[in-house]
Amino acid sequence: MSYPPARYLDEAGQVSATLRRAETGPDLLIGTRTQVHHLATGAMTDGQFGLYRWDMSADRKSGPSGHFHRTMSESFFVLGGTVSLYNGDAWTDATAGDFLFVPPGGVHAFTNESGAPASMLVLFTPGAPREAYFEALAEIVATDRRLADEEWLELWARHDQYPAKL
Repeated sequence: MSYPPARYLDEAGQVSATLRRAETGPDLLIGTRTQVHHLATGAMTDGQFGLYRWDMSADRKSGPSGHFHRTMSESFFVLGGTVSLYNGDAWTDATAGDFLFVPPGGVHAFTNESGAPASMLVLFTPGAPREAYFEALAEIVATDRRLADEEWLELWARHDQYPAKL
């Protein structure tokens, strides 16, 4: 394994870092159960990665069913509480410090069924525009819209998300 080709070629560095303070509120609410913080979007990182914090409430089960992505990996790092993570084979209750890496094509899912709040980081590489998918979910929940199976499949396919067929 070697370093990738250089992306920055000037002789001196530049001032270009971005700080996001801990007290910054969520960028998106999905109903009353999930707050999504866009820590570093694919657009911000020039497509290198996307990093999001998911804060899930205790009020009810939340999270996607088993699925996979064709173009990106997804990683989960639990910050607090208990998040049930699915690795395509089994569900595991993960707690602070636990980490799950899912390569492209790997079936996975997550949920908070613990009855207590939980928080995790979600990392996509490369940095796909996941915000549009999260916003679509928020709109569906906010309007209490019910999608037919075909509509879900079309939405998922637009955002590189495919249901698991195990």
